[in-house]
Amino acid sequence: AIPPERELCDRYGVSRMTARQAVMELVNEGLLYRVQGLGTFVTEEKVRQETGRLTSFTQDMRERGMEVSSEVLEVGADQAGPVVARMLGIEAGEKIVRVKRVRHADGRPMALETSHLLYERARGILGLDLSGLSLYEELSKSGIRIAEADQSYEAVLVNEAENTHLGVPVGSPALLIERITYDAEGHPFEYVKSVYRGDRYRVAARLRAP
Repeated sequence: AIPPERELCDRYGVSRMTARQAVMELVNEGLLYRVQGLGTFVTEEKVRQETGRLTSFTQDMRERGMEVSSEVLEVGADQAGPVVARMLGIEAGEKIVRVKRVRHADGRPMALETSHLLYERARGILGLDLSGLSLYEELSKSGIRIAEADQSYEAVLVNEAENTHLGVPVGSPALLIERITYDAEGHPFEYVKSVYRGDRYRVAARLRAP
């Protein structure tokens, strides 16, 4: 947290208006952020993901030299609802495996991730402790060769079901990432929804003219 405006005025010998304007400029530039009722804080350097590369969360963070861990909230068999069934190309009610985890980087929550997988392809992970394992690495051991994915991004606000796990207030900015992952034969085997903290994650892309 940065000092309150009154302390900034005393420390630097400036008026309250000048201090307030300076803080607002830093907030607008993304170097500071405000939390209602708590104060103004220095923004951390965000993890940057480049589009066009298909990587797991574990691989992505390890490449940045960050320590990866997970808090496993749920691993088990379930029935596919209409949305999940459509994404995986199966009938509603068919058996799937659902994995819900809070993904941590350097000991701090980065994302709340829920993966829905075809039961016949992923049942081998049932019973595993995924707190320190890469889901994709475990799936590859069962013969799944991950080839490509369709991925979308959407700006959202953290809701009451997510804020406790992510460690940010309700209404904080976040990035919703949805992915359908395909094997080498072009068949979808995973539909995953991830909510990333907006203060810790950013997406970058290089664009080329046609």
